[in-house]
Amino acid sequence: MSTHLKEKIEKIEELLERLALQSAKGIPIIVEGQNDVNVLRKLAISGDIIAAKTKSSFLSLVTEIEKLDVEEIVILMDFDRRGKEWTKRLVQYLEQTNTKPNIFFWQGLRNLISHDVKDVEGMLPYLYTLKKKSGNSQTIIERKL
Repeated sequence: MSTHLKEKIEKIEELLERLALQSAKGIPIIVEGQNDVNVLRKLAISGDIIAAKTKSSFLSLVTEIEKLDVEEIVILMDFDRRGKEWTKRLVQYLEQTNTKPNIFFWQGLRNLISHDVKDVEGMLPYLYTLKKKSGNSQTIIERKL
């Protein structure tokens, strides 16, 4: 297995494990759609995950965010143009409400996989593909079960 591929897999898994820890601490995550929620659940992320597209409007989304009454929220939108726009808009809104927008995971994953994957729901098949190429079929999901 190439060193580059091995390092990439390790970095992705490290980010996902850190995301799971943040979520377990009670920090909610905002994603675009229900499929993104499902993928994060399969990646053993168990905390509050809000699907933005299931809300009728941006106002409906921010109303739900306000009800959470938290100090920080992880924004993990898709890696395409629309995801970048949503991220920017949510960051601006959260900063105005004195809620810390956490885009660390979005930036990290985007830097690692956005050339190959355009959305959060694509991370799981991508991770399987990388593992298969590396000769290691065990995934982060199977290790956690």
